[in-house]
Amino acid sequence: MLFSILRGASGIEIAILFLARLFVVFCTLPVHEYAHAFVADKLGDKTARLSGRLTLNPMAHIDILGAIMILFVGFGYAKPVPVNPRNFKNPKKEMAFTALAGPFSNILMAVVFMLLSNVLSLFGSSLFVQAFYVFFSFAASINIGLAVFNLIPIPPLDGSRVLELLIPDKYYYKFAQYERYIVIVIFGLIVFGVLDAPLAFLQNHLYSALNYIVSLPFRAFKG
Repeated sequence: MLFSILRGASGIEIAILFLARLFVVFCTLPVHEYAHAFVADKLGDKTARLSGRLTLNPMAHIDILGAIMILFVGFGYAKPVPVNPRNFKNPKKEMAFTALAGPFSNILMAVVFMLLSNVLSLFGSSLFVQAFYVFFSFAASINIGLAVFNLIPIPPLDGSRVLELLIPDKYYYKFAQYERYIVIVIFGLIVFGVLDAPLAFLQNHLYSALNYIVSLPFRAFKG
């Protein structure tokens, strides 16, 4: 994925892309993990709070390998927030809500960045405006990518908790037994670019749909 970006972008765009990815690692990944911790805490599980994860401090959440993947591949992860489902009244359902909080926060942040890029588009086309427009567009796209990636229904990604809610326990537990092998396979597929096309397809279509909706109020000003 990195090499396809390098082939199709200017030096300035590449620099802005990496700045956007750094911004995501240090500013929006912590929001993703905080969302997990916040929802779990509100639903009755204090594990994340007691583990020091109910915070926006990036140093509490950053995983070095996951951060490097975001910088160079575009998809990655942070340290999983510890959650004890036994503290929930309805463990499967509330685990699904806790898991979905992370990707939902990414989509919410993407909408905010799309709003900012649309606001900037009203202020002409100076180099300064264009640089920030591209930055916020990249930040929105990366957040959409993280949401899509985390919603893959494979352990240990957030989507697996939704899968757990939808299929019988005996099938999910059998599936989860192979989690360590699945992680290695997914990591390999990402590194070698096998997942680039399907993930980019979903990312681009979700980005286009959200950006179309967000940009509707601004079209009157541009027209």
